[in-house]
Amino acid sequence: MSTDASMSTPTSVPPAGASQLDAKTFQRLHPRAYLERFLSEGIRPDGREPTTWRDVSLNAGSISTAEGSALVRLGNTTIVCGIKAEIAEPDLDRPEHGFIVPNVDLPAICSPKFKPGPPGEEAQILSERINAILIQADVVPTASLCIEPGKACWVLYIDITCINYDGNAFDACLLATIAALRATHLSKPTFDEETERVTCSETEKLPLQVKRIPLSTTFGVFDSKHLLYDPTAFEEPLLETSINVITDEKQQILSSSQLGLGPRGDSAILQRCMSAAKERRSALEKVLNEI
Repeated sequence: MSTDASMSTPTSVPPAGASQLDAKTFQRLHPRAYLERFLSEGIRPDGREPTTWRDVSLNAGSISTAEGSALVRLGNTTIVCGIKAEIAEPDLDRPEHGFIVPNVDLPAICSPKFKPGPPGEEAQILSERINAILIQADVVPTASLCIEPGKACWVLYIDITCINYDGNAFDACLLATIAALRATHLSKPTFDEETERVTCSETEKLPLQVKRIPLSTTFGVFDSKHLLYDPTAFEEPLLETSINVITDEKQQILSSSQLGLGPRGDSAILQRCMSAAKERRSALEKVLNEI
């Protein structure tokens, strides 16, 4: 299912003053000036207004070999999330809890900015942020993953892969993760006390206990005066500040963060972002609930 932004996305047009220089060349050589000229006319290079979101589409269950999966497209940013489950022994200090292990992969194939090899810094930061919000919001209580205290529990491996990168990966990764968790069903386990082995049913599956639904909204501040909703890969390195707001299903603010050297402490901008995040959540929830 999909939801479109508040207006359709027109084809981008070279900014005024760039007629004597190829638009792509001008964008590559003078990216800041390129963006400034667009914004001076109240539009962005991809055709959106500064306060317009990109289209979102979501499909669940696209990976048949996973216990749960989802594919999210946020504009041109495309994220696939698959969840695999294994049985393991709980930690000694948490005998009644299972494990959730998220991992974000930004392979070289998704964007020229990423190189082949082990996960880079950006992928590691995204993994840590996803893990932090899953723990903070208690999205899937780890106690619900216990099969037999001290003996057996579920381990959920959440593999999040970017297929195409065009900015704002965190929002797309979190949405894909939540959708995949909601689509996950685990085989009903039975613990045999004599053999201390777990047998899983081949016919009966149980849904995960998804307790909360955190969703993320990201904004960028450019030139200290332009607030850009849902920044693209071209816009991200030019931003002075990135603001992220995470809301739950009750429209409560779970967290807000600001990165960069922009207008820290500007309560008006932060309040504007929080209000916009709540509006955006309504649209994202509609997509999430239609799968």
